[in-house]
Order: sequence, then C-alpha cells, then structure tokens
Amino acid sequence: MNIIGKYRLWFSISAIFLMLGLFGFSYNYLVRGKLMNFGIDFTGGTELTLRFDDKAAIGDHIGDVRAVLAKYNLKESVIQLSGERDLSIRTEPVESDTRSKMIEELQGKFGQIELLEADTIGPVIGKELRTQAFWALLLATFGILIYISFRFEFKYAVAAIIALWHDVIITVGLSALLWLSVDTAFVAAVLTILGYSINDTIVIFDRIRENVLKPSKGIVSMESTTNTSVLQTMARSVNTGLTVLFVLVCLLLFGGVTLKDFSIVLLIGISLGMYSSVFIASPLLVLMEKNFGKQKARRTR
Repeated sequence: MNIIGKYRLWFSISAIFLMLGLFGFSYNYLVRGKLMNFGIDFTGGTELTLRFDDKAAIGDHIGDVRAVLAKYNLKESVIQLSGERDLSIRTEPVESDTRSKMIEELQGKFGQIELLEADTIGPVIGKELRTQAFWALLLATFGILIYISFRFEFKYAVAAIIALWHDVIITVGLSALLWLSVDTAFVAAVLTILGYSINDTIVIFDRIRENVLKPSKGIVSMESTTNTSVLQTMARSVNTGLTVLFVLVCLLLFGGVTLKDFSIVLLIGISLGMYSSVFIASPLLVLMEKNFGKQKARRTR
C-alpha cells in the first residue's frame, strides 16, 4: 500500500476540510455577524446560577426559561443544568435591574427562585483571555518545534508543526461551521489535540529514523523507507486512536450538556491528529527530503 505516493490525494482531502472551515467563517460573519460563537470568557458577559424549589420543573421547562430570556433579547444565552435544582445561565452583559425583572418573571412561572451567584466578565478581561489563549498556542508550538529539532532534525520539526497547525485550523474551522461555543474549555481542548497529535507523529518519525539507520542492501529511497515505517506503525496508531475516540464518544453521550461542545471539539481534533500524523506529516517529510535534503536515496552495505 503506497500511502506516501498518494500524497496529492491526502492533501486534496485536507484542502476540502479547510474550505469547509473557511465557508463556516464566511457564513458566520455574513449571517451571524461574528466569526465564531465566542463565549462570555472571551466577549464578556453575565453568568447567573439560579436554584429552583421544584427540581422537576427545571429539565422539563428549559424552553420556557429561554422564552423569558428572549423577551429581553437574550435568546442566544447558554442554559445548562448544574445540579438537581440549579440552573446556569450564561448570557450577554445584563444590568441589575433587568436581571431582577427576569428573576421575577421566572418566579411567576416556576415559584420561588434563589439567586446563588451572579458573575460579570468585562470586555477587557475577555480581550486578555483571547490574548493569553493565542500566546498559549504559540508557545506550545514553539516548544514542540525546539523539542523535535533537538530529538530528530529541523525538517522533521517543520513537517510536524505544519501537521499540527493543519489539525488546529481545521478543528477551529469546523467548530465555527457547527457554531460550537468557544471558551476556555475550547482552548484546553485545542491544546490537548496538539499534545495527542504530536505524540502520534513522534512515534512514526521515530520508526522512520530507525529504518533510515538500519542496514539494508542496495539503494533505498526516503519515500520507500517512510512508507514502510508508516505501515509498521499503522496498527498502533489505529488502536490508540480508536481507544481515545471510544472514550470521547462515551463522554459526548453521557457527559451531559456542559461537556457536549468540549467533546465534539476533541472528537474532531483527535480524528484529525490520527489522520495528519500518517497522511500529512509523513509525506511532507519526504517532500522536504526530496527538495532540500542532501541526498534523495541512501546506499548502505
């Protein structure tokens, strides 16, 4: 099976997903007015935690709660169950007078309601969080570049970094297309994806280096060596990836509404990490060796 020789096919598949992400950004900007569904962690807003006397009324009437919020132009609010009787509402900044009126109207529908917590995140703090998230991704990328350059060679590091950002850009683009919530948990998911993807890539690169140094008869091309290495590690990559995906599917199905978007982002990113390690990073390494390497093939005794 010549995986490396079909690199144009793999790159074309990635290009399709990149275009889907670009379409998601464009659609969101033109229709919704913003590129992604940024949460209050990044845009600023208000988070309310309410406790209801009747716990049975919460799960059955979240639609009624949303209808009340819609009267105050807060229909895009995120409403989540946070306990048997508690409800978390994350919304745009709300003045104290408007908040009091909302609670009074909810009490008229559901009885006594206690305001447990009311937190407000200003736009300045949201901007700082966006900046910190960007630097976290940048520093993680820089650290990975140094590590792989030290352990292998610089061209290995370049191929790995391109594959990593391939995963990040497509994950972010598909998240925009699916209108997933972007908050601090989203950033944590992206960093987790980076860690998983680079680990999978290093396993393959380690086998490539091992096979390059292994004695053989005649001339062996870098493409052939890399393809053999990929096939040798394929079972490990598939088994490890499927195990992680199985856990994430369980988290998505049974983790509740709070973890839904987080689980979907990880599902997308881990799947891309499995794909890019084999079909993006490895062919890129071969192409760089062909174009910038000192030799196109090795001759051993």
